[in-house]
Amino acid sequence: MDADALLNCPLFKTLNKDDINLMLSSINYSITNYHKDQIISTEGEECNKIGIVIEGAIEIRKIYPLGKSITITRLNSSDIFGEVILFSNMKNYPSTLVTYTNAKVLFISKDEIINLMEHYNIIMTNLLNILSNKILILNKKLRNLSYENLTQKIADFILTEYKKQKNLYIELNISRKEMAETLGVTRPSLSRQLATMKEDNIIDFHKNTIKIIDLKLLEDCLL
Repeated sequence: MDADALLNCPLFKTLNKDDINLMLSSINYSITNYHKDQIISTEGEECNKIGIVIEGAIEIRKIYPLGKSITITRLNSSDIFGEVILFSNMKNYPSTLVTYTNAKVLFISKDEIINLMEHYNIIMTNLLNILSNKILILNKKLRNLSYENLTQKIADFILTEYKKQKNLYIELNISRKEMAETLGVTRPSLSRQLATMKEDNIIDFHKNTIKIIDLKLLEDCLL
């Protein structure tokens, strides 16, 4: 296959196209094409391989008995899924994977991943890095759940970005909808609370830019 789509995949981080093609030639893998809104796997289904999005986008959704669904996250080209479940005792998908657009996914079985790790230390290092990052993200979400109100969640989110970007002007690389999903609230609730914080002269915002007007007031939101 053409390894271009895998150059940005975290599992093959630091590797070039020739390295990736060499690795893939040593294992068995499969590529599946999906139409928009097609189910890749359902909640409870056994997970025995990892998936890498080659083209398009897929969503991880929680689907309830009456048909209502909530998007947990969206995966785009080069993103990987199933790696946490694959090496856990759980073995089954906790949510449903559905294509958001037409998509192409590369699948590698657990045995072949182990084969790659045995022969290429970089794959083991990259996989450990992926799993470690997932743990840090989970810890962040658990911390977010510990806050009593939405103002605290927003303040923590903005302050975390402030520490990363070291700038009072925060440039977000996610949409307002994705930010709401990250905080575990609805988009209208997020918009209303941002507007309130703007009225209180704590922040200002325009599109994907948030300006911290008063850093102390923003920190006081967490108290």
